[in-house]
Amino acid sequence: MMISSDPSRRNSFQRRIEDGDIVIVYERHDSMKSVKVKGGSCFQNRYGAFKHSDWIGKPFGSKVFNRKGGFVHLLFPTPELWTLVLSHRTQILYLADISLVIFYLEIVPGCVVLESGTGSGSLTTSLARAVAPSGHVYTFDFHEQRSALARDDFNTNGLGGYITVSVRDVQGEGFPDEFLGAVDSVFLDLPQPWLAMPSAARMLKQDGIICSFSPCIEQVQRSCETLRQNFSDVRTFEVLLRTYEIREGRRGAKRNGGPAAQKLNNKRPQLSSEIECEGEESTYVMITPCSETRGHTGYLTFARLISECNQV
Repeated sequence: MMISSDPSRRNSFQRRIEDGDIVIVYERHDSMKSVKVKGGSCFQNRYGAFKHSDWIGKPFGSKVFNRKGGFVHLLFPTPELWTLVLSHRTQILYLADISLVIFYLEIVPGCVVLESGTGSGSLTTSLARAVAPSGHVYTFDFHEQRSALARDDFNTNGLGGYITVSVRDVQGEGFPDEFLGAVDSVFLDLPQPWLAMPSAARMLKQDGIICSFSPCIEQVQRSCETLRQNFSDVRTFEVLLRTYEIREGRRGAKRNGGPAAQKLNNKRPQLSSEIECEGEESTYVMITPCSETRGHTGYLTFARLISECNQV
């Protein structure tokens, strides 16, 4: 469980894996999977079979082996890892965008947050952890089946107590009146977010903040026009994240070489720490950009509600 209402289990990375827990089976940074532990079951991957019964009782973070010598790591299902393994029912927000959203929406424990739409629940899980243990996230999606699947995921991960999932067309109906003036932050991920912005303004407390995620700049332009009616400090960001792969290699023993080897060695001056002795092997570290760098995902537009006394 990511977060539990039981204080003895809440956010505990030290506790041991139990039957029924969700674990992240980690092979490498681009190969991991969520698995529900069940005694008698078996997990299969390219390294062979791993019995769930061997996992029970081990602490999260353990490196476990199978009979063939293959191994995986059993990690705690944090929101960051869950974002990387969840089922994509819709396009999701990833870690860089999520981090900026939580930072600029000023979300802290105890906040009340409205979200529309829920989608696959990637952002929702991180919002829930940010508001816990005394806050709450109310998330809305017009698609009933998608909402039900997201609700199941949240309950499975131990987040059900911090998230309320509802089926509602916020673009057409707005947010429920029960939230009038009671919300700290609003997040919109909608095709026409400007239709929901007047309703969002009524839900926010004084000095509350809204964020709208849109993949197209035309949506951003329309949203900014609407926001300026009730909001100030309107700003838009595009987060581009570039990751690098770090690998260790090994050079073979040097030989007393001819012209080709001498030419290679003379291409650049060697620092004292780089000089290799003849007849010895050496290691080196190679750092290269990942071949599949994720580019544009969307634009994040933030704005702060204008207090009534400052409105003209």
